[in-house]
Amino acid sequence: MSSGVAARRDAKKLVRSPSGLRMVPEHRAFGSPFGLEEPQWVPDKECPRCMQCDAKFDFITRKHHCRRCGKCFCDRCCSQKVPLRRMCFVDPVRQCADCALVSHREAEFYDKQLKVLLSGATFLVSFGDSKKPETMVCRLSNNQRCLVLDGDSHHEIEIAHVCTVQILTEGFTPGGSTRATGMLLQYTVPGAEAATQLRLMAGEDASGSKRQAAAWLAAMHKATKLLYESRDQ
Repeated sequence: MSSGVAARRDAKKLVRSPSGLRMVPEHRAFGSPFGLEEPQWVPDKECPRCMQCDAKFDFITRKHHCRRCGKCFCDRCCSQKVPLRRMCFVDPVRQCADCALVSHREAEFYDKQLKVLLSGATFLVSFGDSKKPETMVCRLSNNQRCLVLDGDSHHEIEIAHVCTVQILTEGFTPGGSTRATGMLLQYTVPGAEAATQLRLMAGEDASGSKRQAAAWLAAMHKATKLLYESRDQ
């Protein structure tokens, strides 16, 4: 990919919406697959009362719209201003209590797991029915749209084309914990009738590399949940 094309894919612009300032992709087609669209606000005339506590709106009790769900609330039920990175807001925005809780949980993904995915990790990678794995570094692209695999060969898999993700684990005991050791991923290729399978397994050579791979897989598990939520929106 040329540097010019890559620059266009990563270009951002600042826009103002009724909910606040947002830093969004220059081209909509290059938006993050983990992103959420801004909701339609419930019209003022359709919500004479708070949709949480049922308080009646008047000159003293003002109504506010949650920037995540778009519903109407009084100030007491919608007082928190929380970062909402999945909608690309520059500053924290007003959210109801339920949405604020979800946004707080998602902040961990952007603060921790996303950085792990962007850094990448080393795996033994097999495509389709191939019996001979190739050692490759797998990472998430900077615009979060592709899984990039680099080794003797180079591959890019669009996140939007991923059908299923299964994290492989070992070490389960009743009451104990498991360790992620690999991942099975199915994705579609334009023009192909059947999905292609990708298998990533953590190597056995270096403990540091295995720990990094396990952390990457755990982060990918979290990312998969967000991806399915975005698709179901």
